[in-house]
Amino acid sequence: MSTPEPPTWPHCGHGAHPAVDPVGCRGIHVPGHTACLAHLADAARDAYLGSLTPGASIDHRGTTFTALLLDALLHALRDPATGNPRLGNAKFGSATFEGDAGFDSARFAGDAGFRSATFERYAGFESATFEGDAEFRLARFEGVAGFESATFEGDAWFMAATFERYAGFVSATFERDAEFRSATFKSYTLFDSARFAGTAWFMSSRFEGTAWFESATFERDATFDSATCKDTAWFISASFEGDARFESASFEGDAGFESAAFKGTARFESATFKRIAGFELARFEGTAWFMSSRFEGTAWFESARFEGDSMFVAATFVNTDQFGPLVCAGRVVLSGAAFGGPVTLSFAARRLECRRTRWSSTAEIRLRYATVDFAHAVFEYPLTIAAEPDPFVLTDGSLLAEDLFPSAYDPGVRVASLRGVDAAHLVLADLDLSECLFTGTVHLDQLRLEGACAFDTAPPAVHWRRWRPVRFTERRVLAEEHHWRASQPGAVPGWVHGAGRAGPLQLAPVYRALRKAFEDGKHEPGAADFYYGEMEMRRHADDVPRSERGLLTAYWALSGYGLRASRALAWLGAAMFVTIVLLMAFGLAQDTPKQTATGTVPAGGGKVTFEIDKDDPQNPTGDRFTGKRFEKALNVTLNSVVFRASGQDLTTVGTYIEMTSRLSEPILLGLAVLAVRNRVKR
Repeated sequence: MSTPEPPTWPHCGHGAHPAVDPVGCRGIHVPGHTACLAHLADAARDAYLGSLTPGASIDHRGTTFTALLLDALLHALRDPATGNPRLGNAKFGSATFEGDAGFDSARFAGDAGFRSATFERYAGFESATFEGDAEFRLARFEGVAGFESATFEGDAWFMAATFERYAGFVSATFERDAEFRSATFKSYTLFDSARFAGTAWFMSSRFEGTAWFESATFERDATFDSATCKDTAWFISASFEGDARFESASFEGDAGFESAAFKGTARFESATFKRIAGFELARFEGTAWFMSSRFEGTAWFESARFEGDSMFVAATFVNTDQFGPLVCAGRVVLSGAAFGGPVTLSFAARRLECRRTRWSSTAEIRLRYATVDFAHAVFEYPLTIAAEPDPFVLTDGSLLAEDLFPSAYDPGVRVASLRGVDAAHLVLADLDLSECLFTGTVHLDQLRLEGACAFDTAPPAVHWRRWRPVRFTERRVLAEEHHWRASQPGAVPGWVHGAGRAGPLQLAPVYRALRKAFEDGKHEPGAADFYYGEMEMRRHADDVPRSERGLLTAYWALSGYGLRASRALAWLGAAMFVTIVLLMAFGLAQDTPKQTATGTVPAGGGKVTFEIDKDDPQNPTGDRFTGKRFEKALNVTLNSVVFRASGQDLTTVGTYIEMTSRLSEPILLGLAVLAVRNRVKR
């Protein structure tokens, strides 16, 4: 287009008009002349063309070329050995090619400058070789642009270039940097099998038609930051050997990355996928960043392979109903992500982080090998987290390859944290909760535990604390109790240190809520363990009155809070033994006292009155510990256990011994029966 400013080079000026076009033709002067090649006299043009030899440098900036004029120029530069044009430094900046521009198979031995050039029809650079830098900055291709099999040995500059119709770079080779920053592709764009040996810059590029990068190879960094793809963008089987950057890119049509290989870091931060985002069979060897990306259509990651971390922090999934199955040797990070519809997530990964992740509909998460962090996640509808016992089955019936995990690696799923979660709609199935942090979980009593959900246990065996032995009975224990007990002075070995900082005051309601959850699930033995934990925390809590703690200590010592039958039976046996010994020593009389009658007969024979009395039982003076006395003492003790009076004559001390026995021993028997019931009730 004509502009009022003249070019910086000496220009032809042909056709200038003071009112209409004061500049006129902008073509640079042919050396030795005052006109451009297009307006040079025929004889002078022929003489100039005749002076050219293959490999000569030329400067025809601003010149307007017809097809015949360009053919004549290229014919003059044709190498007899190859039959193809060979140019040195070629300057065609701001030139206009009105007809077909046939540079097919041409060799540019120096720099090729086509800055701001306009190709009104076909621009043919197929199989062309650019030994120096190739500059097409601000160039405008109004017809088909063919760069198939072209080789760019220097830098290729296409910044802000505009391709109105088909742009073909199939099998093109870029040995150094390829700059397509802010370029506009309005129709089909093909980079199939293209090779980018240097950095590929597509920042802020705009693809208004379909963009194909199938089987393209990016040996260094590939940057598509802020690029816009209005139609389908295909990167199927592309290979990104350096970092791949798609930050803030917008894919308004389908985006296909099936079988693509990302060997460096893959960055899709703030990218927008408005339709299908296909990453099936894609391989990410470095970290994959999808932070703040938005998936408005289906996101397909089936059989995707992440050998590093996969980061979906703050990503948004509007209409994705299936995410995976995929395999990740590192972390899958969905922290801050949002899922707008029903979705099933299937991951075989070492760690899944879902901090502050939001689900606005029902969801199911099926996992293998993973450790899950669900701190402060939000779900408004039922959400299930389940361990998958067998490898995932793909849509074609084959099994998801899990070779990233050693054969000895445990495929089980562990939960690291549920802090801050509203568990009213949460279902956990077949998970390892031995390291899970529960403090701060809301509605924990409504949590549903299905299958074999395992908790940690108290340290086994007997340990010595100074001079006395310490033994913890086997029970389900929260990880946070482990952390608290391990942090106490003189902690028994076996309690595990960890990040949990909750004390007894915070853990008591957690145990209480889990106890209710187990009771609602008709799992009384499990509920009993959590009742034990609740009472333990109350016994150790500083805010509980000392008298209540003393009562709880007695309750714990006698029967393990009514849950340890063996402890209650042991105390019962000890009490019975003590009672028998005391009765034999002090309670049983020497002989059964006989009744006696005494009376007084008044003088003169009147009324006779008899007073009948019984001597107090006396302890024997000889051996008190005989078989006969043991049998009597045992009879008294056994009757005391079941609230029965033995009818045996006892000494005064023996009477009090029996009364004490009839009060304490039935209580111990009742605690033993209660403990057995709590363990077997369903």
